[in-house]
Amino acid sequence: MLLYGPPGTGKTLTVRHLVARATGSTVVLLAGEALAHVTTAAHLARAMQPAVVVLEDCDLVAEDRGFDPGQRPLLFQLLDAMDGLDGDADVAFLLTTNRADLLERALAQRPGRVDLAVQVPLPDRAARSALFRLYARGLPVSEEVLEEAADRTEGVTASFARELLRRAVLVGADAGHDVTDADVRSALEELLSDAEDLTRSLLGSAASSAQPAVGRESPA
Repeated sequence: MLLYGPPGTGKTLTVRHLVARATGSTVVLLAGEALAHVTTAAHLARAMQPAVVVLEDCDLVAEDRGFDPGQRPLLFQLLDAMDGLDGDADVAFLLTTNRADLLERALAQRPGRVDLAVQVPLPDRAARSALFRLYARGLPVSEEVLEEAADRTEGVTASFARELLRRAVLVGADAGHDVTDADVRSALEELLSDAEDLTRSLLGSAASSAQPAVGRESPA
């Protein structure tokens, strides 16, 4: 299974949920530099099956070999590990990536290597509303301000919702009171402003910062 989508949409949380439900299975998790041990992980999974091998950010291993000829042996180790299992082996590979477009076709499109690709997209309006309510659980803030936040945050990731409520609590604590709707609005303005400044910086359009923001939706 391949989970793909932008950073911060919840792929890692989805992996954690699936792993938690895989009771009775051995879980081998590879991320970062540990991806270099994919062959060892496959051998361990075969010996300890039923097993799940999780490879976070597999694009670090499985980029198209044409980008850097002869310099990506991990790609072939991964393919060999997936192809080398017996047909009746009770081993599942769970891969995540932020850049599905970079994956080698041999990995991403050949049946039997990735049987199911699932997009984890940016949250839509309903999902943003649910996320804000989730992270505001137990906080003395109104449904109105959460719905307002959901209306204003098109294009943000799931992690934005958690950071908004965390920052709102800090704003209230710094002022010496429990979090309020005003604190949520203040945190929201700060986060949207930070996102807009970053966008302008990345696009090299600092001059636009002098333009009034009235009537312009802040990009997130």
